[in-house]
Amino acid sequence: MASKSVAKEAEEIILASEMIALGARLQVLQAETSLSYDRLARLYREIKGASPPKGMLPFSVDWFMTWLPNIHSSLFYNIYSYLDRFTPAKKSQALIQAYRLYIEQSAAGRLPDDANEPVLSFTRAWMLVRFFESGLLQLSTCVRCTGHFVAHAHDPQHDFVCAICRPPPRAGKTRNQRAARAKQLTPASS
Repeated sequence: MASKSVAKEAEEIILASEMIALGARLQVLQAETSLSYDRLARLYREIKGASPPKGMLPFSVDWFMTWLPNIHSSLFYNIYSYLDRFTPAKKSQALIQAYRLYIEQSAAGRLPDDANEPVLSFTRAWMLVRFFESGLLQLSTCVRCTGHFVAHAHDPQHDFVCAICRPPPRAGKTRNQRAARAKQLTPASS
């Protein structure tokens, strides 16, 4: 029986710790490391101070096609694919670095009263990468802005218009209403 490398195990613990800090679920950790379920659960409790959430992972490509999730997913996946292709960071490390950059960039566009949670969770980001790897999704180029956006695989690309160039009729209404209410509640400075 071959013994497990202590250095390899330490690398996997560090990798799992980084993913837990970003919000990874136990199923993601099991897929990305060779650590046991019990070890991962203990590590999760140590880092988060709570038991890991239970339940199934989200499994629908359709979530990534709705207006706001599509914009955020596209931002994340473009960052991920650049890091995976052009930097030494590969697979899990590219995922972690891309997610950190996504968090940084998406936080810059939030209103102060927006939820602290990003639109795209780490687990959904991981699922997005898996959907691309399995050929369920592709990047399509918008004919108006030339940006690359997440789309169903094998959808026609010749007239693709992104969610930013053609938002749905109610897009942003809630955010605008919240901003207007916040403005009304803020006392005018003299």
